[in-house]
Amino acid sequence: MIGKLTGKIVYEDIKGVIIDVNGVGYKLGMAADALALIHGQKSEISVWTYLAVRENALDMYGFIEKEELEFFELINTVSGIGPKKALGILSLAPVKVLRDAITKNDASYLTKVSGIGRKVAEKVVLELQDKIGTIGESLGETSLQNADTDVLEAVKSLGYSLQEARDAIKRISPEVTGVNERIKEALRQIGK
Repeated sequence: MIGKLTGKIVYEDIKGVIIDVNGVGYKLGMAADALALIHGQKSEISVWTYLAVRENALDMYGFIEKEELEFFELINTVSGIGPKKALGILSLAPVKVLRDAITKNDASYLTKVSGIGRKVAEKVVLELQDKIGTIGESLGETSLQNADTDVLEAVKSLGYSLQEARDAIKRISPEVTGVNERIKEALRQIGK
């Protein structure tokens, strides 16, 4: 099984990317927010992967954060939800927001995904409410906060890789507030 890939993006569209790993191109479906994060990335990136094996196809999905992969796998445990619908749910919002919606019994939130009606959304909420604790509060703790997206983009625009930028942002103290201050601190973290 392929669990993680590191390589350069050679093609991207609204559904996913092709990553070249030592001359082999892997086609990965990805959530919309992940695609936005890596859009135009020229340096090497690392993505966590999930391989969906079907009777007539092998489909691979990519995730920037391991927590996204874990949540995707959890959504996939719901009968009637396949990888494409699970990816659609992940494209709806960050994992923390989705987890909160499920915890609060907000099935209507999930109906925004194409192909998921009220009954299926209620089934997802019902089946995942008890399981959601299995991935615990670690979800979101290592993910970037929404405000840090600007910091990430700024650091990437200075020529640093996506992984370097993400690692630096994760090391920033929560006491550092404001986008400009967080950018400066991220650059300090990279320089260490």
